[in-house]
Amino acid sequence: MRFQSPIGTPAALQTLPEPRQLLRWVYTGRLSLASAIFIAGVVNWAKQQTDASRLTIVTVAFALTTVVTVASFAYSEIYRKPLGKTFLYVQSIVDLLLVTVVVHVTPGGADSGSVSQFSALYVLVIAMATLMLPLGGGLLIAALGIVLFFADTVFGVNAEMHSGIVWAQLGVFAAVSLGLAILASQLQKAGEGKQVLVAALEHARLQADDILRNIQSGVVTVDWAGRLLYANPKAQGLLGVDLESSMGEPVLEKLRVVAPELAQALHDSVERRIRTTRGEGVVTTGSGAGTFPIGVTTTYTEGDGQRTNRTATAIFQDISDQKRIETLRLRAERLEGVAELSASLAHEIKNPLASIRSSVEQIAKMRHETPDQATLSGLVLRESDRLSRLLSEFLDFARVRVAHRGSVSVAQVVRGAVHLVEAHPERADVRIVCTVPDGDPLVVQGDEDLLHRAVFNLVLNAAQASPEGGTVRVDAYPMTQEQLPLGVRYDDGSVAVRVSDEGPGIPAEIRNRLFDPFFTTKPGGSGLGLAVVHRAIEAHRGLVFLDSSPRGAAFTVILPRSQTSNGDAS
Repeated sequence: MRFQSPIGTPAALQTLPEPRQLLRWVYTGRLSLASAIFIAGVVNWAKQQTDASRLTIVTVAFALTTVVTVASFAYSEIYRKPLGKTFLYVQSIVDLLLVTVVVHVTPGGADSGSVSQFSALYVLVIAMATLMLPLGGGLLIAALGIVLFFADTVFGVNAEMHSGIVWAQLGVFAAVSLGLAILASQLQKAGEGKQVLVAALEHARLQADDILRNIQSGVVTVDWAGRLLYANPKAQGLLGVDLESSMGEPVLEKLRVVAPELAQALHDSVERRIRTTRGEGVVTTGSGAGTFPIGVTTTYTEGDGQRTNRTATAIFQDISDQKRIETLRLRAERLEGVAELSASLAHEIKNPLASIRSSVEQIAKMRHETPDQATLSGLVLRESDRLSRLLSEFLDFARVRVAHRGSVSVAQVVRGAVHLVEAHPERADVRIVCTVPDGDPLVVQGDEDLLHRAVFNLVLNAAQASPEGGTVRVDAYPMTQEQLPLGVRYDDGSVAVRVSDEGPGIPAEIRNRLFDPFFTTKPGGSGLGLAVVHRAIEAHRGLVFLDSSPRGAAFTVILPRSQTSNGDAS
């Protein structure tokens, strides 16, 4: 994506014209001068016998100048040959000879015994030569020009004209020519220094552009009128808007449709000089088909202090992963509190419940029991057993801790959990496809029993959620740092287990409560299965993510390979 700079290249960094560009001016000036002197000679001298020699000189000069210029133009512009020093010296010498001819034949020239009014053309030739030739070349051309001028003027002037005035004119011309050559040489040195600076700035610009193209954040710059000056490819990908075709056009209204908070932050920065730090917004893509949160930071620049030069830049990125991680942390804290409460309540209730059940069982064995008493006794016993099982689940949930840490093969755990689910009586008639790498056992440090419980619960839930004849896919694979969600880092690597089904998916309104304890959509369920999964993975410093669509749901578990590494999930 291209960049439209709001401010042009500073005048201080403008370099001297290149030799090829200077040559175009030389060709034009040379042909113009030769043509003018030739036409003047034909018009003014053709009928005068005394001027026949001057007409011959200008005719020959015009013909030779035309041939040399055409050949030089073909060499430098048509064939684009490299411009060597010899070629440039030849051009300067040709110009000196042409100027000498003009000085010689024009009024006030050598034939009339005084200095020609066109002698100042030597200065122009010397200046152009100094700009085109290497350092010292201009001095050489200046010396040659002085020699030609002296020879034509001194030897052509009548003896009685050898006065101090003529010599003074010659001296001034020589001093000006040499001074100009020296000055042009210094300008050429300065131009080379500026070229180095410009090259360095261009290199820095290209590096910055490469960085902006490859960073995982969107970057958008607008001017004071909301016209788009720059947008990197990531910005276009995140927003789902064709920004490249809008370059140089007002873009805030287009952004307001898909990202109103981003557009407002840019407007506030460029109009009201308000910088946004760690702002948040929402991007809506595909005509409302999907939304995701973004973090926004904006800044502005004043340029030279005029409002027309003010620009605003917004840097934004998808923070869905950070939001999900934050949700996971809050859920972990909430689960920890519920677990402690569950353990206390279970202990307090389980013992009295056991006493009640025992008493009712004894009453049921007594004689003189009526049918109604037998029915009520059976009901109390069944409900007591159900409460006892529920309390046992509460205790299991509360006791989720890594009891025995060691090297665990995640591949083996996944295979074992899949085989157990395939034999489970409550699973639906679905096919379970298990994919694990052959050469990598995917070893992590942890509690094998706890990890087995977590994977088993996920696979069983997927099997129960899939329709008859559906497929449940269980994949285990290593993860690189680049594949991890933004903000998550495990120094020693990580392993992922993904369990996906072909069910109807999970409604958006209950996704945030899915891992909450005691929340369930299954008749008779305790609502502790996924809560246990979350606590088990969190105990291993891992993460659990949910992706859901109408085509099914997928749970992804990420586990660090080492529990002693300096991993960070911030």
